[in-house]
Formats: sequence, C-alpha cells, structure tokens
Amino acid sequence: MKVIRSQSAGFCWGVERAIDIAAKFANEGRHPVYTDGPLIHNKQMMDKLTQKGIREVGDYQSTTAVEVSHNEEDEPIMVVRAHGISPERRKYLKGLDMEFRDATCPDVGIIAGKIRMHAKKDFSTVIFGDPKHPEVMGLMGYTEGKGHVIQSTEDIDELPKMEKVCLVSQSTMFTHEFAELSNHLKIEYPEAVVIDTICGATKERQTGVVELASGGAEAIVVIGGKHSANTRKLALLAQQQKLPTYHIETWDDLDVEEIKHFETVGVTAGASTPDFIIDDVCKKLEAI
Repeated sequence: MKVIRSQSAGFCWGVERAIDIAAKFANEGRHPVYTDGPLIHNKQMMDKLTQKGIREVGDYQSTTAVEVSHNEEDEPIMVVRAHGISPERRKYLKGLDMEFRDATCPDVGIIAGKIRMHAKKDFSTVIFGDPKHPEVMGLMGYTEGKGHVIQSTEDIDELPKMEKVCLVSQSTMFTHEFAELSNHLKIEYPEAVVIDTICGATKERQTGVVELASGGAEAIVVIGGKHSANTRKLALLAQQQKLPTYHIETWDDLDVEEIKHFETVGVTAGASTPDFIIDDVCKKLEAI
C-alpha cells in the first residue's frame, strides 16, 4: 500500500513545548511534577509521561480542586498545560504550596492578551469555539464578565445587545467557519473588531488534509484522541473531502480488512499525537 503522510501531522509546537517543560523537571529529578488536567490529549503519551513521574491532577476543564499527595522531602511543581487557564485558576494554583510553571501555548497566551486588552476598553468579547473546551473556558476568564461563546449564526442572532464587540476564535477551529461567522456578526455589528486567532499549526493541518485528498489519497486515516478537539476537526474535514475516513487512536483501532481495499491512503494526525504512534501506523499500512 502507498501511504501519503501529511507533513504537518503530529505534535504542534505548543504541545511539544509543554511536554518539554514538564519532562525537563522530571528528568532533573523534580518529583512529582503535577499537571493541571491531562498535559495532552493522548493516552499513550500520558502513560509515558506518568512513567517519568509526571502526574495528572485536577480535571480536563481545570475547574475542580486539586488533590495532591507527596512526601515532605519532595520538591513538587505544578505545570499548566498548553490549553491555558483563567486568571482565577492561575491565582488558585499559585496559592498551592509548590512551585508554579506556566506551559500555556504562546499562541493561546496571545489570544488571552487580545481579549484582556479589549475588555479593558469596555469591549464585549465573542469567542468562536466550544464552550466546554478548557481553552475557551480559560479565555472566558479574561473577558471581565462580558464574554459570549458562539458556534453558529443562530448563536450570533441570540447575542444580547452590545456596544463594542471583539470577535476571536478558539485556536483549533475551522478557518472557513470563522470567516462565515465574522461576516454574519458584522451585519449587526459593522464596527466589530475581528481578530483571526486560529493558530498556524491548525491551519497547516487543515490545509494538509485537503492536500492529501488532491494528492491521490483514496481514504484518509486521522490519528489522535477521540476527545481531541483539533483531531475531531481533522476527521470532519477529511469526511468533507468525500473520502472514506478512519479516526483512530492507535493501529489497533483500524479495520484492516476494510482499509486493505485501497491502494493509496493518506495519513494525518492531531496536535497531541506523538510520532511513535504515527510511525507505527504508517509502517503497518505500507506493509499491507
């Protein structure tokens, strides 16, 4: 079987940076290294990190109290994952009796900064994204109580009357949907400030899926966590190319009897998928 591997598949730089920060402390003998929620959306990689002494505490949305247990002689450290957190959560974590290290993706940090700057100028913030995603929940904390999350034109139509409006996006959304929603928002708010905050890595992965389809792929395999927002977006985009799409976490999830009927298969992966999993899938596909 011929396998076309997207050049943008796998870890984005923000996720890789967060892993490097946590792993550096663990490798230096700092134990335990706590992370506020899962450091990345990949069970296999989290298992490897756990073996290094990196422990997930709290919850996925960074809302529950943190329960930790370590010896008095330990030097624990709390690491914030790439998704980022709200100012309130930051204050809470910094109040714990341990060192605090922020591994928020700089791209997400830029979004938070833009929201904060406009909120100080009395803007209401509209965020295109999933209201239950930890990135969006964290960003809402910078809106000074004047934030609204939207996912459709209907959501925009139901927004309360606002004076000044700033529109941003969760970093992993579809670019064409953001453009459509920004145009719709400007019907009611022609002076709205629209800031495209979809990150470069997301755009590269979305472009990569389209290139797989145009490059001869008869089917597309998307590798990544079932709960990963950016991976689910890639799988949906692949389906929109009118090609058979297989969203898997590892090789074991793939229906080999079905996939073997294709001669050329495209492979991409979400931003939290490590290379060792992508390599394994590609190698086994090529062996068919």
